[in-house]
Amino acid sequence: MNKYLSIFKISFAQEFAYRLNFILWRARNVMNILVTFFLWSTVFSDPSRSLFGYDRAKILTYVFGVMILRALVLSARAVDVSREISNGDILNLLVRPINYFKYWFTRDIASKALNLGFAAVEFAILYLILRPAFYFQTNIGFLFGFSLMVFLAVFIFFCLLFIVNMIPFWAPNMGWGAQFLIIVVIVEFLSGAIFPIDILPGAVQNFLYATPFPYLVFVPIQVYLGKVSTAFIVKGVLISLFWSVALWIAMNNLWKKGLKAYEGVGK
Repeated sequence: MNKYLSIFKISFAQEFAYRLNFILWRARNVMNILVTFFLWSTVFSDPSRSLFGYDRAKILTYVFGVMILRALVLSARAVDVSREISNGDILNLLVRPINYFKYWFTRDIASKALNLGFAAVEFAILYLILRPAFYFQTNIGFLFGFSLMVFLAVFIFFCLLFIVNMIPFWAPNMGWGAQFLIIVVIVEFLSGAIFPIDILPGAVQNFLYATPFPYLVFVPIQVYLGKVSTAFIVKGVLISLFWSVALWIAMNNLWKKGLKAYEGVGK
């Protein structure tokens, strides 16, 4: 346990070693929030207007909720795994007495802690400047469901990211491209981080609900907003648990196969 606590502390400190990258990441998130905020503010310029089941307060709460969940769910240091595999640095960790998955999950938590702290500050500043109408959830059941969904979302995203990052075991030069396509484009779009999924046609929504993506951002925020029933929350938790187990098993199986195929020659 002490060694992973040490990894957490070192990883947290290392986040400040790449200040420019970190600043650009935070600036990108703020710009995304501002663009989305002004877009929906224009759509809901009439405070009494309701669209897709949202009023002005709920849609703006959704926008700011995305800011928090981006920091908590979609930020991760494990994006570097594919690079480690490609250049052979992974061998330095494989010979050490640590679990590789736990190592990177600990580093992810350190990254998320830092990003969440900055997101909270950005949230407060933007709230004071923009003064948006907000919806505050007070129902303990919905808040508990939201917290549980976020916890599962963190684990699901970790497994998804790790699976994608293991592509260099077989194709060393395709790691970054696959990561960008699947994690940056597909996950951002299908998770609801760009826009609420429930504005899509019903058939598309039903298909997406069978995938792990909506449970990363969209569903947790819906739970917080109280836009879903208790039965939906239970179903959402069960589906998230299913994907957590399925992706964990897939990740471990791919890991074992990848190590057998890995030549470790580096670049």
